[in-house]
Amino acid sequence: MNFYLFLILSILILGYLLDLAVSLLTLRSLDPNLPEEFMGMYDVDEYRRSQQYTRASTRFSLLQDSLMLPLTIGFIVMGGFNILDQWARDFGFSEIPTGLVFTGALLLLSALIHLPFSLYSTFVVEGRFGLNRTTVKTFILDIVKTVFLAILLGGPLLALILWFFEWGGNVAWLYCWLVVVVFTVIMQFLAPVIIMPLFNRFTPLAEGPLKQAITDYARQQNFAIQGIYTMDGSKRSSRLNAFFTGFGKFRRIVFFDTLMEKMTVEELVAILAHEMGHFKNKHILKMMVAGILQTGLMFSILALFIENPDLFAAFGVEHLSIYASLVFFSFLYAPISMLLSVVGNVFSRNYEYQADAYAISTTGMGRQLIAGLKKLCLANLANLTPHPLQVFLQYSHPPVLQRIEAIKAEL
Repeated sequence: MNFYLFLILSILILGYLLDLAVSLLTLRSLDPNLPEEFMGMYDVDEYRRSQQYTRASTRFSLLQDSLMLPLTIGFIVMGGFNILDQWARDFGFSEIPTGLVFTGALLLLSALIHLPFSLYSTFVVEGRFGLNRTTVKTFILDIVKTVFLAILLGGPLLALILWFFEWGGNVAWLYCWLVVVVFTVIMQFLAPVIIMPLFNRFTPLAEGPLKQAITDYARQQNFAIQGIYTMDGSKRSSRLNAFFTGFGKFRRIVFFDTLMEKMTVEELVAILAHEMGHFKNKHILKMMVAGILQTGLMFSILALFIENPDLFAAFGVEHLSIYASLVFFSFLYAPISMLLSVVGNVFSRNYEYQADAYAISTTGMGRQLIAGLKKLCLANLANLTPHPLQVFLQYSHPPVLQRIEAIKAEL
């Protein structure tokens, strides 16, 4: 057997087995006894419902993975990539347009395969537990808008990457890295004012106690903001959320309208202070730098596998090409990506503790922050007792009980 084929199949199977183990441990770790910290927040039925949601979503994810694994392996070993490549070449375009056709068709095929899963997850699993508010019209429009943005933004970026690898020589990966970095930075400024409004309506927060409290706190912390907005998150979900977006004069504070309905002014200010803690402690900048370095690492390794004959033989593809090299390399890079994600999550969980500490020290609202976290868990049907392995591999935030314990230690 071709070494690369053996390696890729091993990566796919071992990745599935790891996800399987995490899913089974997650199901086994569900504790039917309500944690004492949440006594008075949950009643018996609400807590049971949150655990039923964890079971349903975990089992559905496991089912999806179990179906996708043989489909992916079958597509590889049966020559699916070669059939798609031959089809793209039959148009008679040059290398870069052919690459765009090949990649676009592959993404479209993947999207069509995942569409039934997305529909079931949104309208059945999420709907069953009252989390979904997405209409069929909104669901379809989201897909159309996503495809439009992929063509408008992703197409030219991919074409530029293919061009650099075709003409850039040994330093092509460096040019690609720089282009992606510039693109990422530009998007940080454009997303809040151009892209995000395509999917949601952002309304300036009305004058009142909340806006005054936020403005006073931001002024106290010497934190310049472009505006405070509410977002119609309720058009898709009943989940609660709040976030900062953008940089410099484009920086905005955004509250989901669902969050506004559930929390007091003090709880919202405490959650805002947590988010501000990320900025003040430079967590956003650090994670961005880490992401930039990871992208550079990816491109530098990718350069070693461009038009590798043995790699193409593993996928049964007859013609060597730069565009197919990008796709095939993604299979090899998966373990590295997962490892870097685990390391990143370790830092991210630590940053959450630091942001909580900042919120407490600057507002004195530790108890309000705890109350806000509890309401978030209640509304989002969060799993209160995740397995440690799941936390280590997948959680960017610490489990809520650990966060509450750390907050109480600060009081």
